[in-house]
Amino acid sequence: QVQLVESGGGSVQTGGSLKLSCAASGFTYNAACMGWFRQAPGKEREWVAVIYTGVDTTYYAASVEGRSTISRDKVNNTLYLKMNSLKPDDTAVYYCAASTSSYCGNKYQVLRNGEGLRYWGQGTQVTVSS
Repeated sequence: QVQLVESGGGSVQTGGSLKLSCAASGFTYNAACMGWFRQAPGKEREWVAVIYTGVDTTYYAASVEGRSTISRDKVNNTLYLKMNSLKPDDTAVYYCAASTSSYCGNKYQVLRNGEGLRYWGQGTQVTVSS
């Protein structure tokens, strides 16, 4: 069965950095896209960064672009998110998600909140204090 397991979350101070990992297993094919999403208390889930694997293209939400890097280890099928210059607004539960092998999903929906992605991890908490 497909499984995504996030790790690397924790509590950091404003301006700090962290690197999240998402270990994927159970896939018979590579996902068409994989990404990171987050949900803060009292807020809707929002996208952070997404990789369209077929065209090797990455996208970043405006709130994190310039200070975040999404990457993928193709051999070990692990997705990473490196975030620098963390702010209290980055506090959220961070989820990784993946699509089917053939189709990522509606791009507008994916690059909003990940709606349509099939597989999701359990999330890892990131807390940024001022």
